[in-house]
Amino acid sequence: MKLDGKTAIITGGARGIGHAIAERFLREGARVVIADIDQEEGNAAERDLEKLGEARFVRADVGKRLDVHNLVASTIDAFGDIDVLVNNAGIDHQASFLDLAEDDFDRVLRVNLKGAFLAGQAVARIMADRVKAGGPAGTIINMSSINSVVAHPDQVPYAVSKGGVGQLTTVMALGLAPYGIRVNAIGPGSISTDMLARAKADPVAKARILSRTPLGRIGEPEEIASIAAFLASDDASYITGQTIFADGGRLALNGTVAAKA
Repeated sequence: MKLDGKTAIITGGARGIGHAIAERFLREGARVVIADIDQEEGNAAERDLEKLGEARFVRADVGKRLDVHNLVASTIDAFGDIDVLVNNAGIDHQASFLDLAEDDFDRVLRVNLKGAFLAGQAVARIMADRVKAGGPAGTIINMSSINSVVAHPDQVPYAVSKGGVGQLTTVMALGLAPYGIRVNAIGPGSISTDMLARAKADPVAKARILSRTPLGRIGEPEEIASIAAFLASDDASYITGQTIFADGGRLALNGTVAAKA
């Protein structure tokens, strides 16, 4: 098992991609702490994940420094150390550029970008101290998006936040390289999560998604989880500062393809 004995924190882990990553990590031998703002869903996810291994849920709003501090402290109390952080927590808000409210812009960036910074810094400090004491380095994985490169006009704060996550990944990787701490990102395309449920249920919207996806299908959360497991493992020991885009070929496409029914 690639992650045997490692302890991982996964933010936004109660459902979707975060939950799939938690499942994969547990199957690879890791101990897992999932963080989420939804207490009820988090408790349910903990019960589900405990069937696979050692799993804990900590309620946390990653945009709040004290919540992040509690998350890190709770993980240390439960498992003694932190080897992997997956900054997966994220939200979206749709509005045209001219109609977007300042509060909604701030709210999305606070979770998606500031949250990744706060959690990343807090965990990196633990990892750096461990390295100074002669221990092993850790790894951090940020959840970016193809929207860090391309964008929809009605997803202003989401695209801006994910662009920021891309640069945050780069500067973290450089700043933490002296400690051997690797920092990478994953940039999913269209993945079958709750965020995409409405589009999947609308034949026109689904056809639009598939028309810009050369592989001709919507991705699954488990496919993103497999990349996270690789980046967290020693198999990726010489990879840092990179974003792996799992998008079915979308970023390589200049135009559209025939959408399958």
